[in-house]
Amino acid sequence: MTSRRDSAEPSDAATASAFLSAEAALLEARIHMLQEAIDDVDARIKAVAASLHRLTSPYS
Repeated sequence: MTSRRDSAEPSDAATASAFLSAEAALLEARIHMLQEAIDDVDARIKAVAASLHRLTSPYS
């Protein structure tokens, strides 16, 4: 006969596994959003740097 604790552990493990899988999916989505934001900022920095270079270049 299994104890109540033994029968509860697989359920707890399954719940924890499902929770961790959901949390991992959320974190991956956040990483994707942050990477897109970083790419946008990088593009803006490059555009501003190019504008500044044109403004300060003696041969423009």
